[in-house]
Amino acid sequence: MTEKQSYRLGFWLAIGAAVGFSAKAIFVKLAYQVPTGIPGLSHVDAVTLLALRMMFAAPAFGIAALRTRSAGTLTSRQWLALVGVGLAGYYGASILDFWGLIFISAGLERLILFTYPSLTLLLGILFFGKRMSGRDGAALALTYLGIAAAFAHDLSIAEDSRAIWLGAGLVFASSLSYAIYLAGGGELISRLGSVRFAALSMAVATGATLLHYLVARPWSEVFSQPWPIYALAAGMALFSTVIPVFMQSAAIKQIGAGRASMIGMLGPVATLAMGWTLLDEPISAWQIGGALLVIAGVVLIGRK
Repeated sequence: MTEKQSYRLGFWLAIGAAVGFSAKAIFVKLAYQVPTGIPGLSHVDAVTLLALRMMFAAPAFGIAALRTRSAGTLTSRQWLALVGVGLAGYYGASILDFWGLIFISAGLERLILFTYPSLTLLLGILFFGKRMSGRDGAALALTYLGIAAAFAHDLSIAEDSRAIWLGAGLVFASSLSYAIYLAGGGELISRLGSVRFAALSMAVATGATLLHYLVARPWSEVFSQPWPIYALAAGMALFSTVIPVFMQSAAIKQIGAGRASMIGMLGPVATLAMGWTLLDEPISAWQIGGALLVIAGVVLIGRK
């Protein structure tokens, strides 16, 4: 494969990963619209939906972990760090995001989640001795100005403004949790490789999710959902979890992490478009402007 062909392959892999990750919010919102027919539970709750997603995704990540078991070994301290970042990333960030999507639109959710590059930067400044440059400050300002614009749009059309505030707060907490996962996982990724790290992190998160489900809901409910819930959960596991994770890893191998991350900025735009076509969510000039400002902020961070 020539260098040009390798770059083209990586480019399209990164686009596929961005679209796949962006579709997660669409799967969640569609699942919330399906009546369950279960007494006392009109619609599927976030914990059950996340448990189904993890159960469907777990076999693929388990196979990946076994196939890469020859990668570097971990010390006890590194295993503890892996458990911590696994809980923060695939469990904490996911459950907070699922809860937030009960209250806000998919488009606003994706914009708020895109604060994770700036939050990762801030965590590095606060805990790892990094310095903030003028470019960093401008990137932060653009990112949060864009979110404020989109947030103002959702707030202006909402019947219950408190729900918008609650949903936005939960999704922002999800973004912070994912930033902790990224900031804390750097050493482990260099030690294990991105595929095995993702697989082991997913194993930790799956265990935490199932334990949460056993505490919060009757076990029988996970087997009593209508078939559209299982179809949407399986689609989310395959097209918005497993495939994008491996596509992103392959894209990073072909074109590098920086370029792959830059292409990932298509995420908010893809979610706005899918929300408009599949969920009938309105798109306003405020949302488009907010998306452009968020993307501009991430570009500044990514270029550095």
